[in-house]
Amino acid sequence: MIKAIIIDDEQLARDIILAFLKPFENIEVVQQCSDGFQGLKAVQEIKPDLIFLDIQMPKITGFEMLELIEEPPVVIFSTAFDEYALKAFELNATDYLLKPYTDTRFAEAVKKAIEKIESQAPVKGEIDSLNESRESMGETIDRIVVKTGNKIHILALADIHHFEAQDDYVAVHAEQGKFLKQIRMKHLEENLPNGEFIRIHRSHIVATSAIEKLELYEKDSYLLSLKNGKQLPVSRSGHGRLKEVLRY
Repeated sequence: MIKAIIIDDEQLARDIILAFLKPFENIEVVQQCSDGFQGLKAVQEIKPDLIFLDIQMPKITGFEMLELIEEPPVVIFSTAFDEYALKAFELNATDYLLKPYTDTRFAEAVKKAIEKIESQAPVKGEIDSLNESRESMGETIDRIVVKTGNKIHILALADIHHFEAQDDYVAVHAEQGKFLKQIRMKHLEENLPNGEFIRIHRSHIVATSAIEKLELYEKDSYLLSLKNGKQLPVSRSGHGRLKEVLRY
């Protein structure tokens, strides 16, 4: 029996999925969730084989929820309309349902998901590929969602001092503390609001509002001091960006 979870903030949408699933006797819906917080907790506790995931939801989006799951199950996305999401799906094998969808289209997506489950092929690479496709679309980042233990933090950009590359992760230094997130520095550099963040080094992106002063460390070498007392190295190209944005 395939265990499934429905994650959608609209009751009608969840009811439609339940109705369309009736012909699939080998799929059991073990839980329904109305937001990404509930969905993340359910996925971690139940470890389903399949989730039906809405993209636009309150609190955190479907994509943000998936970013917090280390070993995601097979996913069938649903969306009313999201230009960036649809372009990303077109570049990826992951299936999605564009609301409103027919029972025939729904059945196609479910059969495809069952094949993936039965093949036991890893899903994470497919989800990572989808996220990379989304990142290439150029969506402006307006917040950062991170997780510590079972707690989810939604960090406003105004609360973030700087980002620091750490192996396969990025350390997010914010008013609330330090958090690790799987995200690429290049994606941050390209999609954070222009003028509000500057990449000063291959390992550091800083918020312009957090900058205290720039000091010459040695010949052609600079240190940037943040208002919280943190000092960061500045590369030659980073110095050029600082001069351009701060106009000094």
